[in-house]
Amino acid sequence: MAFARRKREEPRVDLTPMVDVVFLLLIFFMISTTFVETPGISVQLPESSSQREIKVPEEVKIQLSKEGEIYIGEERLSLEELRVRLAGYGAKAREMNFALYADREARHGRVVQVMDLAREAGFGKLAIATEQRRPQ
Repeated sequence: MAFARRKREEPRVDLTPMVDVVFLLLIFFMISTTFVETPGISVQLPESSSQREIKVPEEVKIQLSKEGEIYIGEERLSLEELRVRLAGYGAKAREMNFALYADREARHGRVVQVMDLAREAGFGKLAIATEQRRPQ
């Protein structure tokens, strides 16, 4: 009596659980990642224990280096050029936020000059950027 030999099946690896795990990891990292916009120049912000972030849809970001140089993005401006640029916002400036990223080593007088230009241009909301103080 001859028995029929069964064909031996090759073992198969099911990739579905591995793909599920990879997608879950991808979603986890996408959700847990924070995106921080940093200015184009190196500015060391002063620390504050009472930091509050205000989200305003439209804002003007000014960076002030420790040497007193003024930047909007990567563009360096003089005080007079900044005055003209800020005046160009007109009545819209009242609704916009003016964010000043001044280096902690910047001269106080220069910071006040930039703040005065913002007030003259009609900006109603002035924010000075700080970093969260680290616990000691």
